[in-house]
Amino acid sequence: MSLLLSSRKWKDLSLLFPICLFLGIFFLIPLVILLIKSVTVPSFGLGNFYELLATSTYIKILGNTFLVATLVTVFAVLLGFPLAWCITLFPKGWGRFLLNVVLLSMWTSLLARTYSWLVLLQSSGVLNKILMGIGLIDQPLELVHNLSGVIIGMTYIMIPFVVLPLQASMSTIDPMVLQAASICGASARSVFFKIFIPLCKPGIFSGALMVFVMSLGYYVTPALLGGVSNMMLPEFIVQQIQNFLNWGVASASASILIAVTLVIFYIYLKVQSDSPTSSNKGS
Repeated sequence: MSLLLSSRKWKDLSLLFPICLFLGIFFLIPLVILLIKSVTVPSFGLGNFYELLATSTYIKILGNTFLVATLVTVFAVLLGFPLAWCITLFPKGWGRFLLNVVLLSMWTSLLARTYSWLVLLQSSGVLNKILMGIGLIDQPLELVHNLSGVIIGMTYIMIPFVVLPLQASMSTIDPMVLQAASICGASARSVFFKIFIPLCKPGIFSGALMVFVMSLGYYVTPALLGGVSNMMLPEFIVQQIQNFLNWGVASASASILIAVTLVIFYIYLKVQSDSPTSSNKGS
C-alpha cells in the first residue's frame, strides 16, 4: 500500500516537471545570470552595490520609485474600490457592462493609453482648455513631464488590477451578513468600516500588492509622462545599458528591485496568514 501511495505521489509530482522546466529556463536562469553580473562586472565583489547606495542621485531615483509606487497604489485603491462596489451592486447586465469596460481598458495598447494621457494633460490639451474655459485657472497647468503626469497616467492604468480582485472578494460577501448587522442596531458607518471593509481585505491586499509591485518596475508610462528630475529605477536601468553599457550597475539596480519585491511579497504573505480572515478559513 505504501509503495502504491509513493508511486502515485511521484507520478503527481512528475506532472509539475514541464512548468518547473519552463520557469527554470525563462525565469530562474535569467535571475541567476543577473545576480552573477551584478557582482562580477566589471570586477568581482560588491562594488556596484556600494557605488549605487553611495550616490545621492541613485538614492533620489530609488526614493522617486517608491514614492510613485506608493501614491499610485493609494489612488488606485481609493478609485478602484467604489468602481468594484458599483460592479457588484448594479444589476447583472449593468455590472457586466462596467466589468467589460474595465477589461477593455486593460486590453487596449499601453502605448496608446499613455499617449492619450500625454495629449489630454499637455499645456494645450483638453483638460487645460476646459479648466481655462470655465475660469478655474488663468494659465495652463504643468501636468506632464513631471510627477503629476506619471501618477495620473499610472493610476489610470493600474485601476483594473485593483478592481478585479476587489470585485471577486465583494461578490463572495453574503448581503444577509450586512443586513443582520443593521438589524442588530449597527449604523451604516459601523457596518461599512467594521464588517464590509474587513471582509474586503483579501481583495484590497491582493490588488494593492499587485499594483505596488508592478509600479516599481514600470517603464513606458514614466518615460513618456515623467521628466528627468523624476526618473524611476526602470528608466535608470535602461539608461545604464543603452547609453553607457554599464551592465554591472544595471544588474545591481535590478537585483535591488527584485530583493525589495520579494521582501514586500513575504510581508504580504505574513500579514495574510496572520489575519483573522485566513485563521477563520483554516479553522
